[in-house]
Amino acid sequence: MYQNKITLTPQEILEKDFKIDTRGYRLKEVDQFLDVIIGDYEQFFAIIDSLEKEKAELLREIMSLKQDLRNAKMNVEIARTTSDTAEINNVDILKRLSQLEKIVYGKDDM
Repeated sequence: MYQNKITLTPQEILEKDFKIDTRGYRLKEVDQFLDVIIGDYEQFFAIIDSLEKEKAELLREIMSLKQDLRNAKMNVEIARTTSDTAEINNVDILKRLSQLEKIVYGKDDM
């Protein structure tokens, strides 16, 4: 993804040979090469900064999703408990109603 933005590899930097002038290396050639290296390092730092920001955002999103999942699990558990209680209450009400009907209709038949 970032390969196109980086000009030099560590191996290219290591193997770079400067031509020697009568007074030493050609300063202009060395300066140009160092400018390329500096540009690469600036790109590396920009990439690292961008990735760190993306990582922090993703971690925040993960934490938010984990909290949502915990809340959803709790809501499901509450719904199950409420549903079980409601079923028990409905069955109990039907039993009582049945007993009352037997009492009421049983007395009417006598």
